[in-house]
Amino acid sequence: MTITLKGMTWRHPRGYDPMVATSAQWQQQTGVAIAWDQRSLQDFETFPVEDLARQYDLIVIDHPHVGQITKEGCLAPLDVPGCEAERADMAAHSVGQSYPSYHFAGHQWAFPIDAAAQVQVYRSDLLPKPVTSWAEAAALARMGKVILPMRAPHSLMSFFTLAANLGTPCRHEGAELIALDDGIRVIETLRQVTDHIAPDNFDMDPIAAYEVMATGDQFSLMPLGYGYVSYALDGFRLRRLKFADIPAAGSHGPVGSAIGGTGIAVSAFSEHREAAVAYAYWVASAATQAGLYAQSGGQPGHGLAWEREAVNAPVDNFYRDTRQTLEGGWLRPRHDGYMPFQDAASGRLNQGLVAGEDAASILSAINTMFGESF
Repeated sequence: MTITLKGMTWRHPRGYDPMVATSAQWQQQTGVAIAWDQRSLQDFETFPVEDLARQYDLIVIDHPHVGQITKEGCLAPLDVPGCEAERADMAAHSVGQSYPSYHFAGHQWAFPIDAAAQVQVYRSDLLPKPVTSWAEAAALARMGKVILPMRAPHSLMSFFTLAANLGTPCRHEGAELIALDDGIRVIETLRQVTDHIAPDNFDMDPIAAYEVMATGDQFSLMPLGYGYVSYALDGFRLRRLKFADIPAAGSHGPVGSAIGGTGIAVSAFSEHREAAVAYAYWVASAATQAGLYAQSGGQPGHGLAWEREAVNAPVDNFYRDTRQTLEGGWLRPRHDGYMPFQDAASGRLNQGLVAGEDAASILSAINTMFGESF
């Protein structure tokens, strides 16, 4: 009897194409088929994992969900006996905090198959080299050359990145997300750019912003945006985009970027858990990640893939040129209650930025939300 697993990933060539390609190869090797569905980026960032786990065997998730899924018991732990060497390899070659980001309450709930963080994106035909400071980015914003995706949760991600880069990272627990004076400085730093972007940026996620950058010539710089390797491919869109480390607002270089990426997880309700776990180990392995996964348009989560010339060459050194940012990345809170906070705080931040509200008032509201998220 042929086993057919159901999987859910997110709607973009980077998220869908490598899952289909690797599943076809997996079926040839094992006879196990996997049928993949897709959901929008917005759903991916907000939709309850438990609902998906009752419908699918395999789920592509992002790490801030792990506190919630641990409480709900909807995912199967992947730290199964007999696979210690495979897990040790993934941990040893983690891109920044990608691998430990899925470890929570004593278990590994997903394996990184896609490593990402906010990076810098620019048009090398319009901007001769990447900017290295936030001040340079602000100067280009005043000239109308900057696009910055601010749709929830990306505004809060930029707040997180700037807070950590300035040397005052946000807290993972407690009554306040960040001290008042530190948070005000972050908002004022963010405003150096957001005061000069078009209003429609507040409705854009990174994909929408990339599409604008890659099809027109108005914008030369996105100072903070989650890296999308697809746009580094020659011919993917009309204009090819170039990627670099984030510009520094503080004095410590390109550190503090709020990490993203995705992990492959297995439903605790799956009737074919063993088969699903086997695929998860295989698709997250160095050989698959540096081979078929990358060749199929994926953005690998295994560090050995990031180092390979064959992986970097087709994408204009996307991985090498952003690796320092990934290695210095900042891990978001992951407690049960964080996901609703992320959505609400992003909206509250945008509301205040658009209205020109006093920074202290915005921050007070966000700090209150954070305290209540526990």
